[in-house]
Amino acid sequence: MDGRGRLTNARDTVLGITPDLVFLQELWRGDASPEPASDDFAYLCDHLRLEGHYEALAQCERVTRGVGGKSWASPLGLIFGDRGLFYLGERPLSKRRRRLLEQSKGVQSGTWGIALLTTMRIDELRTVDLPARRRDKVRRVLIVARLNDGTRSFYAVAVHGPHLSHGSLLQYRQVARELDTLSKELPVLVGGDFNCWRPLLRVVLPKWRTLVRARTWPAHRPHSQIDHLLSRGPWLGSNARTVRGTSDHRALVVDLTLS
Repeated sequence: MDGRGRLTNARDTVLGITPDLVFLQELWRGDASPEPASDDFAYLCDHLRLEGHYEALAQCERVTRGVGGKSWASPLGLIFGDRGLFYLGERPLSKRRRRLLEQSKGVQSGTWGIALLTTMRIDELRTVDLPARRRDKVRRVLIVARLNDGTRSFYAVAVHGPHLSHGSLLQYRQVARELDTLSKELPVLVGGDFNCWRPLLRVVLPKWRTLVRARTWPAHRPHSQIDHLLSRGPWLGSNARTVRGTSDHRALVVDLTLS
């Protein structure tokens, strides 16, 4: 769904890439509800024969019959919230948000979260809770996996950070500490939506190499890179690029090998 509750084909964009490793943010897993439930995680696992982990970050109500203009989200959506997704639990909905939800048609209950999926062998997988920020509406976690591509082991870490205005830089200090605990003998990939510009990210994560430099947001006319793929170790990258689907971000894609 986009920010107004309209159907998109974002899942088909992932299918078209056919990744061996994918970091996914804002996945939806629908509960039983009056509206037909959908499950992005199960759909991608089934169609791409991937395995991995989904971590729910918020209980939500999603509008499935949204209407509106051509833009992804409603005007001032970052301030007042969009009209397609209503986060429950961490913070109470405002009177305005409750009224919008009550007036919506085709509401579906479910969870909104982050996932790491791969075709490779998973030797270890865990989640790390990040400290809550007062203005953030959802939980934040790292998904940390130790993978094996058939010849070598490495770590893959999935991230979805809050906006800068919600305290993401403070959280990334904790992320840096967690990453420092990973074995220095193994290569590492860290990927996801950081909601942070690269110059600022380099301040809090100075030891990490950027594998793809490209503007990712907003998708229709990107002016900033707020999605990143970072690395440690002997990674060789080629064909680094962005892919535009129907998300409000462009996807980062790169072909990687270990030297």
